[in-house]
Amino acid sequence: MKRAILTCALLFSLGVVDGAWAQGATPANEAKAVFAGGCFWCMQPPFDHVPGVTATVVGYAGGREESPTYKQVSAGETSHREAIEVTYDPLKITYEKLLEIFWHNINPIQIDGQFHDVGDQYTTAIFYTTDEQEKAAEASKEALAKSGKFQKPIATVILPATKFWPAEEYHQKYYLKNRAAYGIYHFTSGRDSYKQLIWGDER
Repeated sequence: MKRAILTCALLFSLGVVDGAWAQGATPANEAKAVFAGGCFWCMQPPFDHVPGVTATVVGYAGGREESPTYKQVSAGETSHREAIEVTYDPLKITYEKLLEIFWHNINPIQIDGQFHDVGDQYTTAIFYTTDEQEKAAEASKEALAKSGKFQKPIATVILPATKFWPAEEYHQKYYLKNRAAYGIYHFTSGRDSYKQLIWGDER
């Protein structure tokens, strides 16, 4: 018997989510980091509540289209990836630590998406905003490749950040707003079992 798999896009099509557009706030005098790690619902919890992280917003990054919508991005109709923008205080948490959190919550060798979400819109990327972030990202990727944990090349790309488009409001903190639907999706995606297999107690 095949087990039903619920993807982000499928839950949307079933009417589990609904809502309207909202722009995320931008706290002053703080740095930003942008990561694409597959379904953005699953990338917000790992960064929330981390000391030094002041805000997280999920959205769309890396594409050319103006004002992309979830329907467009999830259907693969744009060049955007689902992503998360992390606002942080560099005096309280380093960019290198954010990179570590990112690596520990993705499958960095998957080339066609993330877990059971397949498509370019779910592929992984680090979008750097400064030369220092680019150097740190390249160094962390090289260290990960040499760690011996993976038998294939690291597929995550490192790209210059372009305009980040916040996703519609109903996607923000989805894991808190729709606990049951999120729990089903997250469990069936296989993320947690993969993280335990690769990182174990290092998570």
